[in-house]
Amino acid sequence: MPLDIRIRFGRTIRLIREQQGINQEEAAERCGLHRTYYSGIERGVRNVSLVNIGKIARGLKMSLGRLFEGV
Repeated sequence: MPLDIRIRFGRTIRLIREQQGINQEEAAERCGLHRTYYSGIERGVRNVSLVNIGKIARGLKMSLGRLFEGV
């Protein structure tokens, strides 16, 4: 059975964040999200909205398409 899309999306943004060499706190700040909320997205326990996906893309300086590669 394939992994839930929330888990796959979370793994993708975690990989991008790690490639940028920043921690979750800094990533959350860049995205304008609370640290614990951002952590929940990476862990796949949050059902993130389109508005917040846009914030993540801007904060991590990625296109929306790049965020969904591999998801």
